[in-house]
Amino acid sequence: MKKALVIGIDAYAVNPLVGCVSDAVAISNTLERNGDGSPNFSVRLLTSNQGAVTTAVLSEAIAELFKGDADTAVLFFAGHGIINLVTNAGYIVTQDGGKGAWGISLSELLGQANRAYPRIKSTVIILDSCHSGFAGEVAGLGNDQLSLIGTGVTILTASHREGKAAEGGGHGLFTGLLLDGLNGSAADIQGNITPASLYSHVDQTLGPWEQRPIYKANVQTFISLRQVNPKIRPEILRNLPTYFPDPTTVFALDPSFEPDRENVPDNLKHVPVDSAHAAVFKELQQCNRHGLVTPVGAEHMYYAAINSTGCKLTAVGAHYRKLAEMNRI
Repeated sequence: MKKALVIGIDAYAVNPLVGCVSDAVAISNTLERNGDGSPNFSVRLLTSNQGAVTTAVLSEAIAELFKGDADTAVLFFAGHGIINLVTNAGYIVTQDGGKGAWGISLSELLGQANRAYPRIKSTVIILDSCHSGFAGEVAGLGNDQLSLIGTGVTILTASHREGKAAEGGGHGLFTGLLLDGLNGSAADIQGNITPASLYSHVDQTLGPWEQRPIYKANVQTFISLRQVNPKIRPEILRNLPTYFPDPTTVFALDPSFEPDRENVPDNLKHVPVDSAHAAVFKELQQCNRHGLVTPVGAEHMYYAAINSTGCKLTAVGAHYRKLAEMNRI
C-alpha cells in the first residue's frame, strides 16, 4: 500500500526548463522497484511531454493521491516554484499558471497531506523547485498558531525560501543527489533508505556556498522509501550477540583466524588455520569495513589476529547487536 505521484514540467510558455521531465522519469523508475527488483511504489507519472500539466489536472491528481488508505504516499515535483510576495503564498507552478493563478498553493498541498492522516500513515513531499523551502514555514498557512506539518508528514525540498534550484548533468542538482541516495548511497547497513538519510546525503554533498536543502518532519518512526542490498547480510548481524555476549566484550583473535599464510611472519607459519575461525573472521572483517567492529591494539584486523589481540564493537555495532538481541533483524 505505497503510492507516489511524480510530476515533471519543462514546457512552460515563459522560462521553459530542461531536465525536470527527465528528473521525474528517473524518480518514477527508481521508486517503482526496490534494489532487488521487487515491487515498491505504485507510481502515477505526470510529465509535460506526455500531456499538459495544468492546474486542474494536477489538482485532481493530488486529490487522488490523498484519497483512500495507504501506508505511504509520496509526491515529487520538479518544475518552477514561486512566492507571491503580496499574499506571502508559495506555489508550485503549473503549465497554465500565471500572475494571480500560479498553480497549486503549497499551503493547500500541505493541508491535504495533513488531513489524509491517519488514513495515509506517512506522507513525503519532495519539491525540486525554486523557493520550495517556503513549504516548511508556519507563516505559509497565515496562522502562526497552527502546526504547518501534520502528523506523519515529511517535507524535503531542494532549497530554502529564497533559494534557487540549480540544474546540471541532465538532472536538477537536488534530484541527481536524491537518485544517487535512492540507488544506495543513502542506505543504512540493512539497505533501508529513509527521507532522513536522503536529506543527510544531500546535505553532506552540497557545500555551504551551494543551494541548501530543507528537511522538516512530524513523525514518530522513519519509513523506508526504498530498499537495496544490505551492506552486511542479516544473518551476519544476527550473529553479533553470539560473538559479543556483552556490548563491551573483546572478541579474542589469534593467528588461526587469518587464512593468509603467505604474509604471516615466519615464526607463526606453523600455526594451522582453523576453517571455523576463518569463517568467523571473514564476518568480523566485513563488520569492520562498515564501522561495526574495530580492532583492539592494532590498526587493521589482520594484525589483531596475528598479534593475538582481538576486536570490539563500535557504538554503531553495539546498536545493531542490540537489534539482533531483540529479534529486530
